[in-house]
Amino acid sequence: MVEVQLRGRGILDERVLEAMGRVPRHHFVPLASRAKAYEDKPLPIDCGQTISQPYMVAIMTELLQLRPTDRVLELGTGSGYQAAILAALASKVLTIERHEPLAKSARASLGALGLDNVQVVCGDGTLGSPLDAPYDGIMVTAGAPDIPAALVAQLAPRGRLVCPVGSREAQTLIQITRRGEGTVEKKGTACMFVPLIGERGWAE
Repeated sequence: MVEVQLRGRGILDERVLEAMGRVPRHHFVPLASRAKAYEDKPLPIDCGQTISQPYMVAIMTELLQLRPTDRVLELGTGSGYQAAILAALASKVLTIERHEPLAKSARASLGALGLDNVQVVCGDGTLGSPLDAPYDGIMVTAGAPDIPAALVAQLAPRGRLVCPVGSREAQTLIQITRRGEGTVEKKGTACMFVPLIGERGWAE
């Protein structure tokens, strides 16, 4: 997976590659899909959600440019796999999931791997978590109609935010970097995520 799907397709950050080689993706995949755990494709999980394909996990993580001392907010915990990758690269990860069954399952999966620097909470991720802000990195793992202003406001100076933005059916990865009182925006690759549901996202 790492050599062919990631390094072979241009992922260059060695810390990201090492983390994805170390975190067992099959641990976060439903039993019925375990045989496909290391294929480069999204896989279904409970509550009508998916675990992202490894390449998309890698490219979004690389765009966050994480340092070992960084604090990260993730929106859309899902199975917990992306949170596990972030936890391997940062100091602390707060991840928000709107489906309680997924949040409960992710807590168990992350705990079984001894990842004690991840906190999983259930709630509306589109609002972020202002009480724990600011964050050095914010990752949104669902497609948004636009980037919620509340999330940009929770970025630390020089913090990075990565979010798929577009329609419900297709998006483009957007990287936002906090610069002084403003931000710098860069567009990345085309992608397709489940919709970001919430007060500052899509309606249910």
